[in-house]
Amino acid sequence: MKNKFKVTDLLLSWSIPVILLISWYVATLGQSSASLFPPPGDVGSAIIRMLNDGTLAKNIEISAVRAAAGFVIGGIIGFLLGVVNGQVKLAEKILNTPIQMIRNVPHLAMLPVILIWFGIGETAKVVLISLGTFFPIYLNTFHGIRYVDASLIEMGKTYGLNRWQLFKDIIFPGAMSSIMIGVRQSLGRMWLTLIVAETVAAKSGIGFMATNAREFMLMDVILLSLIIYALLGSISDFVAGLIEKRILRWHSNFRKA
Repeated sequence: MKNKFKVTDLLLSWSIPVILLISWYVATLGQSSASLFPPPGDVGSAIIRMLNDGTLAKNIEISAVRAAAGFVIGGIIGFLLGVVNGQVKLAEKILNTPIQMIRNVPHLAMLPVILIWFGIGETAKVVLISLGTFFPIYLNTFHGIRYVDASLIEMGKTYGLNRWQLFKDIIFPGAMSSIMIGVRQSLGRMWLTLIVAETVAAKSGIGFMATNAREFMLMDVILLSLIIYALLGSISDFVAGLIEKRILRWHSNFRKA
């Protein structure tokens, strides 16, 4: 019965993408590959062509490494600052205001400045992605730690837990649900930022592949690039969801899942 429910959930989760694919096929019947909206078969042919010459795998690998590097750097900094500001009042008073000021500047608007400071190499892209992923993790870590149930903390103090034990056994587990929300939000911003970074200043990657295809009006490659971004985003969010269930398996809501 449990496996039946899993299959049903899988079918439901993929129902809309399948419907869109069928609608795409029906809407493009009779259209040539040179049209502005090529049929799915042409995109499939582009996949085979680019897999055979190695460009597809290479560009996906480069984009994935860029995204992962920016996510790890921005995520670690955001998590650490969220923990410090959530735990130490003095740190919050000193650091939170400038962080909020920077947060109100759209990180994509900082691209020209970042390009001037860091050039058009890999560093600029990683810095921009780090900025995009920093704030959701910081805000959710800060919020999660600050709003852990005070009665649990008092109970821990009653049992003689020191500051580190309180954080490890009560505060951090209590904030983990909020932190994982920040992680999943950051993953979405990670791919969005990567698209912008690679279409503006890149000589490789999925965004470069799409930009280069635009110059030659290769709509099948452009659509393929968009589909790859969507799939990578879905896969990363799916993996984050599995990790979330694993970490929070003690929580009643995740035990039911």
